Amino acid sequence: MSIGFAHRPVEILLVEDSPDDVELTQEALNEGNIRHHLNVVEDGVQALDFLRRKGRYVQAPEPDIVLLDLNLPRRSGQEVLMEVKSDVSLKHIPIMVLTTSAAGDDVFKSYQLHANCYITKPVDLGQFIRVLKVLQEFWLTVVELPSRQEDPK
Repeated sequence: MSIGFAHRPVEILLVEDSPDDVELTQEALNEGNIRHHLNVVEDGVQALDFLRRKGRYVQAPEPDIVLLDLNLPRRSGQEVLMEVKSDVSLKHIPIMVLTTSAAGDDVFKSYQLHANCYITKPVDLGQFIRVLKVLQEFWLTVVELPSRQEDPK
C-alpha cells in the first residue's frame, strides 16, 4: 500500500458533472476495501478552486488522485489538466481522465497534457464498476503515490 494510506483515508477528487456517474463512482469505490474520502466538484472552475484551495474550498484537502471528466461546464477537463500539470505546486497529483469520449484526438491530447491514464467510461453499469475497481486496485494499492509530507519545495 502507498505511503501514508495505512493511517489515513485516500483523498480522491472526482470532477464530474453527471449525478448518475457520481453515484456510480461512489458505489464502485465503496465496494472496494480501501478507506477513502471522496470529494466531488461539478465543473472545471470548481476543480481548479478546490486544488488551489480558493474561495469555499480554502480548507480542502490535497487529493492523492483526481478522477477527471473531459466534458465539463465552464472549463473543460483538458483545460483543467493543462493548468494542473503546468502548476509546480499541483503537477505531482496523478490525474486519471475518466470520460465518455473515445476520440483519438482526446486521448492523444490528454496524454500530451500529462494525464496519468485515460479511461473511456463503459456504458454498461457492471463494466463501469469493474473498471473503477481495477483503477482503484492499481492506483491505490500497487502504485506508490507521493506523500504530502515529501513536498520538495
